[in-house]
Amino acid sequence: MAQGTHSVAVPLTSPGATGMETAENKTLAGRFYEEVWNRGNLDVCLELFTDDWIRHDLRPTQALPGPHGMMKIAGDFRRAFPDLRFAVDLILAEDDLVAARWTAEGTFTGPWGELEPTGKHARFSGVNIFRLRNGRICEMWNHRDDFGLMQQVGAPVYAGAAPETKDAR
Repeated sequence: MAQGTHSVAVPLTSPGATGMETAENKTLAGRFYEEVWNRGNLDVCLELFTDDWIRHDLRPTQALPGPHGMMKIAGDFRRAFPDLRFAVDLILAEDDLVAARWTAEGTFTGPWGELEPTGKHARFSGVNIFRLRNGRICEMWNHRDDFGLMQQVGAPVYAGAAPETKDAR
């Protein structure tokens, strides 16, 4: 072995979750997309998320912790895109982690943060990684194609910091 190179043994099977638990974790993640996003049943968040749930996001703002934080995110987004539909393209699980690659589409007909609706349809994708504890989601990493989404709905897209507004001066 060359100097400075290290060999690491990686087990082919993981000592964590059983096959049954892994399948249950995948089902729970699938339920999140179907119930919360597709049906708009936000109360399901109270069952699916722990009280100390946290969301890691690429955006500078941070979600409120716990199920109510997820309920606010989903509620705001579904008001902006009331015909929103998610399709889970791929779902993988190992131990306490589940990764889901999804594609969503909807029409921007309601207000979303500072953005006014444009009536434009968008199709975008993303990946969520969930950490589960005792059959509930305790942590989530969200990676969504915001650039593509913003372009499609006709929203301003900025490289770097957004320009100053009159109110900010």
